[in-house]
Amino acid sequence: MKGYLHLQSGDIYEGNWNTNIPIQQIEGEVVFYTGMTGYQEVLTDPSYKDQIIVFTYPLIGNYGINEEDFESKKPHVAGVVVYEANMETSHYQAAYSLQEYLEKWEIPLLSHIDTRAIVKKIRAYGSMPALISKKQENSELGGQSLDSEKVSHVSEKLMKTYGKGSLHIVLIDFGAKNSILSSLLKRDCQVTVVPYNTSYKAVTAIAPDGVLLSNGPGNPKQLQDVLPTIRQLVETYPTLGICLGHQLVALALGGNTKKLLFGHRGANHPIKDYQKNRVFMSSQNHSYVVDEDSIKGTGLVGRFYHLHDQSVEGLIHKDLPLQTVQFHPEANPGPSEGDYIFDEFLQMITENKRSAALYA
Repeated sequence: MKGYLHLQSGDIYEGNWNTNIPIQQIEGEVVFYTGMTGYQEVLTDPSYKDQIIVFTYPLIGNYGINEEDFESKKPHVAGVVVYEANMETSHYQAAYSLQEYLEKWEIPLLSHIDTRAIVKKIRAYGSMPALISKKQENSELGGQSLDSEKVSHVSEKLMKTYGKGSLHIVLIDFGAKNSILSSLLKRDCQVTVVPYNTSYKAVTAIAPDGVLLSNGPGNPKQLQDVLPTIRQLVETYPTLGICLGHQLVALALGGNTKKLLFGHRGANHPIKDYQKNRVFMSSQNHSYVVDEDSIKGTGLVGRFYHLHDQSVEGLIHKDLPLQTVQFHPEANPGPSEGDYIFDEFLQMITENKRSAALYA
């Protein structure tokens, strides 16, 4: 059966509709991901909520879907577009084929589409509303606001504690990947995951040693209500912000964010750490960045920068025990060269506790 990708620009791309689902069409923001592997983690990353993912690597699905590499309980993408979808699996851990997994969640999969042409269009005109449909004609866009608040749909609703480690971290869930939690647990932390709108008073009642603000989907400016709480938290506890958490810290302290033309999504983005004077590859998934000019006078200072476009990839604070990164130090998918950020975060907490004890 034929399927079609309709872009807001008016372009239409024909391919094969590969999932046997009742949905006739679905709308979302079309973006592209450049990694060669990691499609399972991409599908289940809450930061991709309501987005149509175009995979640039030509063959997707060859190692199937396993039970180990989910980043959340379900996929969050609106649709998937690939050049070639492998319906057979050749990995010993595979529990489902790509098609079977997407059919389970009623997510459309289009294949045999010129993904190179789509990526060129997005790079020229930016991420845009799009629609996957079984119809070539009369497909109208506009039913969904791409700038709507999405975090409330992916954040955990209840507080839950994991592990019994020596340091207690509150993980504020804006759409956190499982790998962030596991990165803390393997470092001997006790982690309490709380909903994104948990109050400052509720966090202080937990009495954590530090706070981690997670990744998540959408425009950070849609979360104005949580900014006062974030400011109180970073002024009280050692804090690490990742991706959306990084952007929210900047907003909470008086900075600004802006949207990139087509974002950073892939597992090979070069980052320079100016504090350590080193370059490494990173995993990324975001549309918005911190406007560097806006952080003047906030106490925030740029530490990490993207070597392709010089955008801000991480901040530190002149006075507060605070650090943020735009990239994903937990990777999955992607290189794990940046996971030393978690070690620095825990060291920052330990030093803060030591200082507090000296002046107690």
